[in-house]
Amino acid sequence: MEIPDDHRALYQAFLDQGLTTWLARLPEQLAKGLDRQRHGDLPAWEKAVAKLPTLPTQRHVKLESDTLTVELALNDSQQRQCFNLLKKLAPWRKGPYSLGGIHIDTEWRSDWKWQRVAPHLSPLKYRKVLDVGGGSGYHAWRMTGAGAAFVLVIDPSPRFYWQFQAVRHFVGDADGGRTQFLPVGIEDVPENLGFFDTVFSMGVLYHRPSPLEHLQQLKAALSPGGELVLETLVVEGDEQTVFVPGERYAAMPNVYFLPSSKALCHWLSRCGFTNIRVVDEAVTTLDEQRSTEWMTYQSLADFLNPDDRTRTIEGYPAPRRAVIIANRPG
Repeated sequence: MEIPDDHRALYQAFLDQGLTTWLARLPEQLAKGLDRQRHGDLPAWEKAVAKLPTLPTQRHVKLESDTLTVELALNDSQQRQCFNLLKKLAPWRKGPYSLGGIHIDTEWRSDWKWQRVAPHLSPLKYRKVLDVGGGSGYHAWRMTGAGAAFVLVIDPSPRFYWQFQAVRHFVGDADGGRTQFLPVGIEDVPENLGFFDTVFSMGVLYHRPSPLEHLQQLKAALSPGGELVLETLVVEGDEQTVFVPGERYAAMPNVYFLPSSKALCHWLSRCGFTNIRVVDEAVTTLDEQRSTEWMTYQSLADFLNPDDRTRTIEGYPAPRRAVIIANRPG
């Protein structure tokens, strides 16, 4: 089988990890996820990444810093070229990044979320990690920076795939190929894989019309004793509280179920998870999610009631997010 150069590192990583069953599905999954007929803007994103200039071999990569940083020497012309090409991949939602002196100020201060989550994780060193709905891969790079042996981002968005590839162009092989991206959703992960030591699902559950099915899919991807890190929108209330918004919530379509943290813990228990604990819960602030030069569309401030920031423009409670950690039984 002829493997395109762009995908050779991904295939090699799956081979190294012994993911042979999934490996056989990669050609079909990549063809579907990167299908130009389905995604009209995809050729422009692919072209932008291809046009990024050859970079100096000498570079200093900081995957463990709050701003994912790649220090290297670019002349003014190269920097302008990189800036313009990276801008073609906007909007940039998860970050921040600093690539060759170009600071990408993303919509989300994803480093703040990582600071809240990281202290509660089992050490990621040597672990195999799945990042479900990982966007451009900011958190995945942080996981690699924390010592993970293998991190796979899955997200069906081809824009995020090409943003990840742009960052990869700057990072080079500083991570030893331990960080990979596959443009698929959780439903494309082989059933009952039981492979990953840690599975992250952050900002996904409320977009699923069948949330318990999503939890079962996450559990099936985990190895026995593995750790689930679940971050999602919640509401205040008791074990029986579940809020179902109308067509939109904070201007977002496809928001289905917003449980209370206690209800979510109950769901996890019903799905067979153990050692369930809420490690963080907070209202999203306008400093953490906002419009920037790299994400010029409307953001959280536009989706809240201007006269009452505790409510959305639809009149619902403002976004509150919880992080819950649980384990698949060993």
